[in-house]
Amino acid sequence: MPDDNRQPGGTVSEAALSDIGMQRADATSRATVLRRLRTTDLVFHGLTRSAAMAILVLLGGVIAALVIGAAPALGTFGFSFLVSESWNPVTEKFGALAPIYGTLVTSFIAMLIAVPIGLMVAFFLTELCPPILRRPIGIAIELLAGIPSIIYGIWGLFVFAPFLQQYMQPFLIDAFADVPVLSSLFAGPPYGIGMLTAGLILAIMVLPFVTSISRDVFEAVPPVLKEAAYGVGCTTWEVFRNVILPYTRVGVIGGFMLGLGRALGETMAVTFVIGNAHKVTASILAPGTTISASIANEFTEAVGDLYTSSLIALGLILFFITFIVLSIARYMLLRLQRQAR
Repeated sequence: MPDDNRQPGGTVSEAALSDIGMQRADATSRATVLRRLRTTDLVFHGLTRSAAMAILVLLGGVIAALVIGAAPALGTFGFSFLVSESWNPVTEKFGALAPIYGTLVTSFIAMLIAVPIGLMVAFFLTELCPPILRRPIGIAIELLAGIPSIIYGIWGLFVFAPFLQQYMQPFLIDAFADVPVLSSLFAGPPYGIGMLTAGLILAIMVLPFVTSISRDVFEAVPPVLKEAAYGVGCTTWEVFRNVILPYTRVGVIGGFMLGLGRALGETMAVTFVIGNAHKVTASILAPGTTISASIANEFTEAVGDLYTSSLIALGLILFFITFIVLSIARYMLLRLQRQAR
């Protein structure tokens, strides 16, 4: 059969040439678009890799700066810096035991109070709260996270601490005076300020983080699971304990670790109410100090290389404490994810 695109003399028609030209133009246009997309993808890939590498470089720079700054103190005192309670700028005898102890104790008190209350508030908002109150209560809790820490410190020093000194601490001292262990835990005069006060302030500051994250993960639980549990006769507490918490344990632990990170590093609010005393006591009513509070209070007054290096060494210790806590949290989350599979 003769080709329809050819004229009787064997030449290609103008229409056929036009079609070929359009096909070539389309192919060229598609190739241009693909090259542009490939170039854009390569640029985006390079930017994301650069951003990730910048984080690692920044983290490495922070660690290097802390190690270099802390080297004189660690070289002078050695391991005794971690276990010594002494902190005397006049004789240049420094030890980190009291700040480490205060940091851990106040953070433990804060999480001991904030986590149960945060979980209960989150469950109330998702399951039990009337719809008309759900949004106002949720907004009020989230507003707590937006209050500057120095406001918490001022409120704690001038309002909360006097209340504790006049009412709560005398009650605790009298109530546990004859209990063997608790008598030492709640011993001493009611100063108002101290590690308990700092822990309570931290609990208020941490509560919005725990509550918000727990509420979000509780809302992600499939309704069919809760309905099935109620259908077989489970109580509200049993649904919370056996259905919601196991299903959302990864998110709950994430919220717990986020709040703990905030509690470990909080500075201004703790500085106002902890008393800033470099000593280790069994009583949580006594004044103490934390790593961040010690650095904030004394860094501008540090005279001498050894004094400054000791404060930087405290920052290095706080960095490693936070790193260890986050590593443990990550390991727990990985184990939970493997068990869920």
